[in-house]
Order: sequence, then structure tokens, then C-alpha cells
Amino acid sequence: MTFPSGFLWGGAVAANQCEGAWNIDGKGPSIQDVTPQGVMGPMTAQPTEDNLKLTGIDFYHRYKEDIKLFAEMGFKIFRTSIAWSRIFPNGDEPHPNEAGLAFYDALFDECHKYGIEPLVTLSHYETPLHLTREYNGWANRVLISFYARYVTTVFTRYQHKVKYWLTFNEINSVLHHPLMSGGIETPKNELSQQDLYQAVHHELVASALATKIGREIMPQAKFGCMVLSLPIYPLTPNPDDVMACMHADHRNDFFADVHVRGYYPGYMKRYFREQGIHLQIEEDDIQILTHTVDFLSFSYYFSTCETVQTGVDGATGNLIGGVKNPHLAASEWGWQIDPQGLRYILNKYYDRYQIPLFIVENGLGAKDVLITDSAGEPTVNDDYRIQYLREHLEQVHEAILDGVPVMGYTTWGCIDLVSASTAQLSKRYGFIYVDRDDDGKGSLARYKKKSFYWYQNVIHSNGVEL
Repeated sequence: MTFPSGFLWGGAVAANQCEGAWNIDGKGPSIQDVTPQGVMGPMTAQPTEDNLKLTGIDFYHRYKEDIKLFAEMGFKIFRTSIAWSRIFPNGDEPHPNEAGLAFYDALFDECHKYGIEPLVTLSHYETPLHLTREYNGWANRVLISFYARYVTTVFTRYQHKVKYWLTFNEINSVLHHPLMSGGIETPKNELSQQDLYQAVHHELVASALATKIGREIMPQAKFGCMVLSLPIYPLTPNPDDVMACMHADHRNDFFADVHVRGYYPGYMKRYFREQGIHLQIEEDDIQILTHTVDFLSFSYYFSTCETVQTGVDGATGNLIGGVKNPHLAASEWGWQIDPQGLRYILNKYYDRYQIPLFIVENGLGAKDVLITDSAGEPTVNDDYRIQYLREHLEQVHEAILDGVPVMGYTTWGCIDLVSASTAQLSKRYGFIYVDRDDDGKGSLARYKKKSFYWYQNVIHSNGVEL
């Protein structure tokens, strides 16, 4: 068993979960700096000391050490994000912050030093706080112009250093978490469907516009969208359950449909009509949307079920819940584990779109325990993580044998970082243990887990040895 030649093995992080340095070198605050309890928690008036994201794992100052460890594992690609408010502190300034631009110059140079390609997300749940409080985030059309200025700046600056770009992280999550995903300050229970889908439209136009601008500046680069993938199974063979799945799929697939096909699908036009939603679409928007992506990237952690029945057990997951599948086990955080769901979603996406696919997030969050091995070195015996990743990679290979063109695989949180959903450090995903706890205490020292050496061998053998 082997993976294609040139398969892009690597790992993924987000700036707001690892960099820290929230107010250093001219950086402005983002929404992450005032949500100390994670996506589910409330916003504070100002950044507070209990927010672990303000320091993260201090990647801002330790990136050279961390990139060296990634290179030791054999990474071909490293997915990270640019903190928008590090480049434009408020988000609406006419000119960028040079110190912020210089940091990412140094970061990308360090990657290339080891032959690692950067895969860069332009907006990963870190809308500048000023854009949220002054304009209500993506609910306001003016953000399209601010975003266009931002992406033009970074495309121009890094055109010779980055050739893989993602416009928005898990863009479909805005339906469930409008603050984190869309920078929208209006409480979710007060946000109308009209205003929510208008914000979605603004993001979709901005995403396509970024692709258009990017191709003009660097025609050799590749531009992708990024969605939260979620295989949805009917709980029973009841046709009503099957139709419930179809409608749930439509809510998620709509975002990829627009990115890949360049227009709104008929099922969403019907939904808008029946819900009384009348989008304000400007004259150029339809043409801008035709600037479609080169590849589709996605996160995959779990699957869920749908049913028309009431009183069934619910299931938690990556920002989106559902109905519990009685045939699956779950992680410590209740996310149901379904390796075959990854093969299923790869086949589904390729059947639907016929463009290359990239798995840019997959992994297991767990409460790792640091121990001392027989040689007296600190480590973590995370066989459970190895098993999880092995079983998922086996299914990726099955999809490749099915004929699906998979570009690469970047595990989520390749080094421990602050969880987006819970703002904890005890929810660990990495191959590298970071000595920091949920109280913010610890030396921030890095230690290789057992999975570090396992993944190193996987990459070295190009997937022959899982």
C-alpha cells in the first residue's frame, strides 16, 4: 500500500491557537482575544488574563524550533494561517503593519529552509475585533473591500513564497457560529436568517474575489476553499430520514457548490424563496462568483445521523452536532469516530465536483499524560492517536484506489495548541507535547510523543508503513 508520488504529508495549525503575542509588534486584537472560553463562550469587553490564546504555545517566538521538529518528521507541507489583525491591526486601515508582514516572511523562509511548502489560510476564525464591533463583521458588505485589500497585500508580499492558499476556514460553520466564523456580533438567537445569509453572500463573494486577485498576481499558485465536512447518515431506512439527510447535506454542500461551480444551486434558491430571504446581490457579484477554486479542502473528524424522530440521543462534534450513531464509539469529548466516513466523504466530493481534494484537518483530541521513558526522556504513549490516524489513513488510501485524486493530508494540531471549541490546552492533538496546562502554567517546553516517530515513518515510507 502506497500513496501517490508527491503526496503532501504534513500538519496544520491556526495562528490564533498557537502564535500568542496578541499585542506584540503592532498586532491588533481579534475576536479570539476576547473569547476566553472558546467558541461556545461569551465575549469580554477586553482581553483577559484567563484567555490561553493570548500566549498560545508562543509559536510567535518559537517557530524556528517547531518548524525544525516538523522537518524532522519529514513534513512536505505545513498549513498555518495569517492573523489578519497582525497585518491590518483594525482591519480597515489603508496601509499594512510592516512588522506583521515581516513575521510571516521569516516564518515562510524557515519552512523553505527545510523544503516545506506553506499552505496558508487567509481567514481562520480571527476577524479583527474592530471589524466586529464597528461593522458587525461579515453582515456588513464593506468587509469585502477590507478583505480584498488584505489579500492583495499578502498575495503581493508572499507571491514567491506561498503557492497554496485557502480563503476561509470551514466557511460553512458560519451558519452555526456566526461570531467565530463571520465576526458577527449580533447574538445568534437575535440574528435573522435574512441577515445571516446576506453575510454568507458577502463571504462567498469575497472568497471568489480573493481567488480572482490571487490568480492575477500569481497565476502559478493554487487556490482552494475549505469546508467543514460532515457525512450524514439516515438513522433509519425511513424515506423521511433520508430526506432529512438530503436537506442537512444541502445546508453544508451549498458553500462548496458555489466555490466549485460558481453559482447558487437551485435548492438554495428554493430555500431562500420559501424562507422569505431576499439577498442583496450587486451587479458584479454574479460574475465574481465565477472565479472558482482549483481544489476543495476540508476538515474531517466525525459523522452524524439525521432523523425525523423526536427524543433521540444527540451527538456533539466539531462545531456542529447531530443525532448519535449507535454503531460508533466516541472520543473523550464525545466526537463519534468513523474512519470509513472519510472514504465516504472523499468519494462524495469527487463524484460531485471532479476536482482535486485536500484533507487539511483530521485528528484526535485527547488528554495526554506526559511520562518518562526508559531512557529518561519525557514522552507520551499515545497509541490511541496512532490507531485513530492509522485507521483514517487506511480509508484515505481506499479512496485513492477508488480513483479519488487526493493532494495531501495535514493532521490537525500537529503540535499541541489551544482548542478552538473549548479554549483548553488539555485537549491535545499533536505529535509534539507542549508543557502548558489549562491554568496557563508550564515551561512551554516541547517533547516528542510516540506518535511523532510513527508519523515520521509514515511520511518516510509514503504511507507504506502505517
